[in-house]
Amino acid sequence: MMFRWLKRYMPRSLYGRAFLILLLPVISLLLVVSVVSAQRLFEGVTRQMTVSAAREVQLLLDADDPAPMASALSIAMRPAGDEEVPAAHVRTWYDVTGYVLISELEAQLPELLAVDLSHPRFAALYLKDEDGPVRMTLDRRRFSASNPHQLFVNMLFFGILMTLIAYVYLRNQLRPITRLARAAEAFGRGRTVPYRPSGANEVRAAGSAFLDMRARIDRQIEQRTLMLSGVSHDLRTPLTRLKLSLEMLDDQEEREPMLRDVRDMEKLLDAFLDFARGAAEGEAAPVDPAALVRRIVDDCARSQIPVTLHEISGSGTVPLRPVAIRRAVDNLIGNAVRYGTRAEVSMTLSDRALRIRIEDDGPGIPEDRIEEALRPFTRLEPSRNQDKGPGVGLGLSIAMDIARAHGGSLRLSRSPRLGGLCADLVIGR
Repeated sequence: MMFRWLKRYMPRSLYGRAFLILLLPVISLLLVVSVVSAQRLFEGVTRQMTVSAAREVQLLLDADDPAPMASALSIAMRPAGDEEVPAAHVRTWYDVTGYVLISELEAQLPELLAVDLSHPRFAALYLKDEDGPVRMTLDRRRFSASNPHQLFVNMLFFGILMTLIAYVYLRNQLRPITRLARAAEAFGRGRTVPYRPSGANEVRAAGSAFLDMRARIDRQIEQRTLMLSGVSHDLRTPLTRLKLSLEMLDDQEEREPMLRDVRDMEKLLDAFLDFARGAAEGEAAPVDPAALVRRIVDDCARSQIPVTLHEISGSGTVPLRPVAIRRAVDNLIGNAVRYGTRAEVSMTLSDRALRIRIEDDGPGIPEDRIEEALRPFTRLEPSRNQDKGPGVGLGLSIAMDIARAHGGSLRLSRSPRLGGLCADLVIGR
């Protein structure tokens, strides 16, 4: 609960989160080691070396003739004027050992007046003497370790190197997961892409489970299609014989109602078969949805169906099963003209999705019953009833099933222009 606000700043991809999990410990380790090294290693070494250098300086101050000894110790020593002595110690802000050096010199040398550490290679010490202030110049390497930044450079270099090596290995471990995600996403959109389990044992187990699930679903769809196809074929034969027998009846008034019932039964069988087939025909291929929608509307116009093309926006191709999409749009158009006087079709293609909209001027569907209307074998009363023609409530279910097979959805709402039902077939790109 306390860290929920961090979610908006976290990476969304698996690679980004894995890299963050890998990088944070490395950075934390580098910071901890740097601080400990600076405090323990550099400070300790600087104190020891400063104490040794302070003893040499004190030895020079106590000597009667310090010149030969200063030459032997490589210390430059000369008198300094009062105006030359700094008013305070001089140290650059990035000198991490300068503070330790100055504090240790103050403790070891009571005669110390000031320390000048402005030069990167030398340290100037100003001390009191009997004859006046004295300036001693010593090599800075006598007070602290030389090149202290090398430790930080080495830590940074090898930290980055090991991070890159670990990322390469981590990416190889994450690649099977992304392949599994792409295969699952493609299957959800109605496409079957080649996939072979690989990677760690857990990822292989998940991949094998996905392949088993995909095979079971494909087998179930195939069995359902074959079963209903067989039932449809077996029923068509007696229906055809019954239809021929009715055609031979002389009493037309008695014959026509029975023929109409036979035709309704054939339409019901076609509806069952369409529902069983769903989006099973063929593989998805790049299709121009604008041309497909125009062709559907033109075919409806030739069949005397009151459908008009309202608007087409966008251009391009989308991977679709054209036979299945045509069946879905035909079902939605048939549903629209059955309960309204006219229907209008629109198509919008954007960078993110394809939307095919069918609107009618009928009574529509109440919002609280939209979910119920999408269920198979469901008919709504009184707006959609048996008096409006044959059917078993499969038109919307077939369209929704086809949309889901393409990774999309079917959305029902009230038409803002015509006042009836607005059915949106939305498919992501």
